[in-house]
Amino acid sequence: MENYQRPKRLRRVQLAVPGSSEKMMAKAAGSDADHVFLDLEDAVAPNAKVGARSNIVNALRTLDWGKKTRCVRINDLGTQWAYEDIIHIVEEAGEFVDTIMVPKVMSACDVRFVATLLRQIEKKTGMKRQIGIEALIEEVEAMQEIDNIARADPRLECIIFGAGDYSASQGIDIRSIGGENGYPGDIWHFARFKLVVAARAAGIDAVDGPFANFKNPEAYREECRRAMILGCVGKWAIHPAQIEVAIDAFSPKPEDVERARKLEAAYAKAEAEGMGSVNIDGIMVDAASVRIVRNIIKKADLIGM
Repeated sequence: MENYQRPKRLRRVQLAVPGSSEKMMAKAAGSDADHVFLDLEDAVAPNAKVGARSNIVNALRTLDWGKKTRCVRINDLGTQWAYEDIIHIVEEAGEFVDTIMVPKVMSACDVRFVATLLRQIEKKTGMKRQIGIEALIEEVEAMQEIDNIARADPRLECIIFGAGDYSASQGIDIRSIGGENGYPGDIWHFARFKLVVAARAAGIDAVDGPFANFKNPEAYREECRRAMILGCVGKWAIHPAQIEVAIDAFSPKPEDVERARKLEAAYAKAEAEGMGSVNIDGIMVDAASVRIVRNIIKKADLIGM
């Protein structure tokens, strides 16, 4: 395996943008999203997919994306478009692409195929930077293989739970995606939990996928909250109206960051004095609890808080 150093990227919100719409891509570049993926898959009609590649190349090369993670979602590897999606985008705009998102990943071999193709193109074109991979988990077979997928290749930076296709794969009522179901509890708990554990064990990010009803911000906020509690670093936005909600949900509050830094400093002082724990404002901080505190600090540092 190659020596790929995974960058630390903000993924509080991943904004989906059709690669066939120049207007929407321009709007996305000026948005507050941490991460934007320009889509060649579901958001683009079959007869527009080839043309959308050039639209995306132009958007990547000419628009000001600021500090955003620039991602392209290719078509799935079972289609006739996938390999040329990668070749066209990376050969024409590889210096402006941070990651390639691969939908409907079924096994570790899918990730390795994309990684191999990326390596070949980078060598051919003499690229000085490497492109990462993000994998969508959308099938029950993939969920069974998720531990192997998460460790498939050093280029894999992120795995994403795609509830839409996963619903079809498992036979779940489509209304569940919009939060309209009679299931007693969180219908996605097991899938999210399993995905987050696999991601954390592999040292990569876990992201929660789309929420279809963008006109219901409170329901979307609740889905963000549930995903965040389990350890996801962010969630998709299928509409700009969801960006602010996701960023708020996946950002620590300033007061929590201040408290975390105080607890870490106090623990470091106690440790230096030979103590294994310290009582701060009625809270006992030890080696285990300080790890939770440091997670807050790491996220705050990445955000710039």
